[in-house]
Amino acid sequence: MRFLKTALAAAALAATALPASAVIVLDFEGVGNLNPVGNFYNGGAGTNYGIQFSNDTLAVVDADDGGSGNFANEPSSNTIMFFLNANNAVLNFAAGFTTGFSFFYTSSTAATVNVYDGLNATGNLLGSLNLNAQFNQNCSGDPTGGFCNWTAVGVAFAGTAKSIDFGGTANQTGFDDITFGSVTPGVPEPSTYALMALGLAGVGFLGRRRRRAD
Repeated sequence: MRFLKTALAAAALAATALPASAVIVLDFEGVGNLNPVGNFYNGGAGTNYGIQFSNDTLAVVDADDGGSGNFANEPSSNTIMFFLNANNAVLNFAAGFTTGFSFFYTSSTAATVNVYDGLNATGNLLGSLNLNAQFNQNCSGDPTGGFCNWTAVGVAFAGTAKSIDFGGTANQTGFDDITFGSVTPGVPEPSTYALMALGLAGVGFLGRRRRRAD
C-alpha cells in the first residue's frame, strides 16, 4: 500500500506542477473558411482555453481543399489564420501563460508581433518577434499556393503574458500552430516532458503493483 500511495503522489505532483497553459497549440481546424475566429477557443465550438481573438481575425482553408486560401505547405492540415485590420489584430488570454510564445508564419511583408502582460496589448512588453517577407522563398512540395514558405519563430520571456499584438501583419501574413508556453511551435518545453514522464511513471508503476496484487 505504501508503494501505491507513493506512485499516486508522484502522479498527482506531476499533474499539479503542470500549469493549465503549459503548452496550448491552436491549429484553427474546424473554424471554417473565412469565418471569424473570435470566441472559437473561448467557449465556442473549439476547445475552451479562454483565448479570444479580435473581430477582424479570420480562418481560411487551403484552396486545394475547397477553401479560398492562396497558400501551400501549411504546417498542419488545411486551415490557417490571418487578420483583416492591423488596428484590430489582438488576441487575449485572460488566464495568462508563461515560458514562451511561438508560431509558424508566411508573410509578404516585414512585421513585428509583441507579447504583453496586460489585456488588449497593454502593460509591459515581455517579448517581440520580428517577421520577414519570405512567403515565396525556397518553396517545394505543394505546387499550388503563392504563400508557400512557412517559418517557425518563438520568443522566451519572464512573467505572465495575457495578450499578443499582431499589428502590421493584416492581409499580408498567415499564421498556424500558434503555441502558448513554448518557444517551439507545437512542442512542449523539456521541463514539461520531464514532468509528464514522472506522472506516467507513477501511473505505470501503480498498474504493475495492481497486477502483482491480483
